[in-house]
Amino acid sequence: FISLEEQLAIFLYTSVTSLTTRHIGEHFQQLNDTISQYFCKLLFIFSSSPFYPAHIHMPTSNKIQPRIRENSWFWLFFRDAISALDSSHIHAAPVANNHAAY
Repeated sequence: FISLEEQLAIFLYTSVTSLTTRHIGEHFQQLNDTISQYFCKLLFIFSSSPFYPAHIHMPTSNKIQPRIRENSWFWLFFRDAISALDSSHIHAAPVANNHAAY
């Protein structure tokens, strides 16, 4: 049994660090299968109803933050950027045959 707090810690730590299941298992002193099971469980919870539609809102592409739009230095680099620039990043490593799509 793993407490809800530890399940959330496993999910967040994995998302932020992008470490392998083996490293996460060592950090939390849990089996790799246990780490994978709880990560997938929370990923499913956060990506489905009712959580996702209630808390996740995609930005509109025509709404540019004033700090970026009004600063010529930022605008030079971000004028053609699509999506949110909010300092969040989750590392993703798609398999080789999907690289062209990303």
